[in-house]
Amino acid sequence: MSNHFQDLNNLNIEVMRAEEEWQRAGAYSVRIEGMNRQHHISLREEFDEHDGSGTRYIVLLEDGYPVATCRFFEADGTEYAEASSRFVGFGKLVMIGRVVVLPEYRGSGLGAKTVREAENWIRELGYEHIGVDSRIGAVGFYEPLGFEVIDPEVYISGPFECKAMVKRLTK
Repeated sequence: MSNHFQDLNNLNIEVMRAEEEWQRAGAYSVRIEGMNRQHHISLREEFDEHDGSGTRYIVLLEDGYPVATCRFFEADGTEYAEASSRFVGFGKLVMIGRVVVLPEYRGSGLGAKTVREAENWIRELGYEHIGVDSRIGAVGFYEPLGFEVIDPEVYISGPFECKAMVKRLTK
């Protein structure tokens, strides 16, 4: 499948920090189309206990239409940090995930733009580290963005084989 768009310069992209329900609906629509529908991941697997009031979302819109998203949530002192010892010792940590770009926009740089926009917001909020349960196939996506594998062990997170990765934020 060839990508319809070649680069970000040809797109009219707006960045939205989704804090209200109508804005989060944009993130959910991308996730349903890009993961639930395309990869046959159930809604229960795609939407978990980390989707809720304490979770923040970045949504990229092209001419008002949601085309890419990611979420992040604080992991310090939460059940997540306690259950996932891979990320212990990284100070103020948030977990990023559910980075999804609609299929026809993949390869345009929107995934990286989504993560960088989340990083900007995370930095403004005063966090020091970003963790990710990276699918094995996405490790190469995160490495150029400054994430490093912190544990060579492959583990299961939801329906995917993953590796733990972390990025230290600079001020």
